[in-house]
Amino acid sequence: MTLTAVHPGHTGTGLFGPAVAALVLTAALAYLAAATRLRRRGDTWPRHRDASFTAGAVALGYALIASLPGGPFTAHMVQHLVVAMAAPLLLVLARPLTLTLRVLPPGPVRRGLLTVAHSRPVAWLLFPPLAALLDIGGLWLLHRTGLLAAGHGRPLLDAVIRGHVLAAGLLFTFTVCQLDPVRRRWGLAWRGTTLLAAGWAHAVLAKSLYATPPPRTTFTDGDLHTASQLMYYGGDLVEIALATVLAAQWYAATGRAYRRARPLPHPGGAGAGGDGRPGLTPRKWSASGG
Repeated sequence: MTLTAVHPGHTGTGLFGPAVAALVLTAALAYLAAATRLRRRGDTWPRHRDASFTAGAVALGYALIASLPGGPFTAHMVQHLVVAMAAPLLLVLARPLTLTLRVLPPGPVRRGLLTVAHSRPVAWLLFPPLAALLDIGGLWLLHRTGLLAAGHGRPLLDAVIRGHVLAAGLLFTFTVCQLDPVRRRWGLAWRGTTLLAAGWAHAVLAKSLYATPPPRTTFTDGDLHTASQLMYYGGDLVEIALATVLAAQWYAATGRAYRRARPLPHPGGAGAGGDGRPGLTPRKWSASGG
């Protein structure tokens, strides 16, 4: 089987691409409406989160329905980077679950959503190594077996593959960032180590594709090399962004711990003398004629 002429853009996603694109764009409109409602009742919600969610939804929709640049494998890799990595990061940074919980009134819907978010199955899925295995393991299975070739010409299988790539990318990004309220928040050590391991596995896969195409496929050397380099360096950029999120969380947690550990200031002021000058007691001020 030869995939040289197959382009995974608008003609390569069947009904899956337009359906998901319509869904995420509808979600973006719902997000903006919820954020506006929150602000109108006097609550704060940063506008950069609106921009992040909108950009993620637009990027995801475009990657699923547009004709992407480059050869067939390069276009496939552009779609992978957007659908599985960049768009999920933009969506997760917008904290959609937090917004939903804040805008929903107390009642069965809000309680049900909280019950699901705090359930044991969700906690198991959000275990960092498991999320990484579902995400990176799925990419290895797709590109190092005949699965990519098998999906060509089989709309249902192709939709399942693309759906898994999107869902696994969202799950991994959500697990690493852990910005929304969940049952258990894994520590930075777990998430950071998992991110490093996943990045290494992603880079090894990209290097292997530089030399050997997926089984039962044929691409030109130029297309194969461009796609693998795009996967390697584009993956690094998204992983650096994820690491930046973790670094910001570590910095914030360290700052809170430092403030808790600091001794309380003297009631009279920052210094012992009560006027903000450290080391000068009232007696010394009197002795100096103050």
